[in-house]
Amino acid sequence: MKTELLRRITINPGQCGGRPCIRGMRIRVQDILDMLAAGTSEEEILGDYPYLELDDIRAAMTYAAAYLNHTIVPVQTR
Repeated sequence: MKTELLRRITINPGQCGGRPCIRGMRIRVQDILDMLAAGTSEEEILGDYPYLELDDIRAAMTYAAAYLNHTIVPVQTR
């Protein structure tokens, strides 16, 4: 299921500055995450953006979780 959801995320250098978007549309993963962080419900998002699907929201969250799961190596400064 995770792989299927991530297929909804597209990255095109000529669109939205190369930021991850939903299914080639001009709605960024970040836009969805910002709305969720602000307390907007999934139902409200879908009502405001009728071309989105519930799995698009889930894909945005899955993408963010996968992105944050990368190991971070701190840079040594002197």
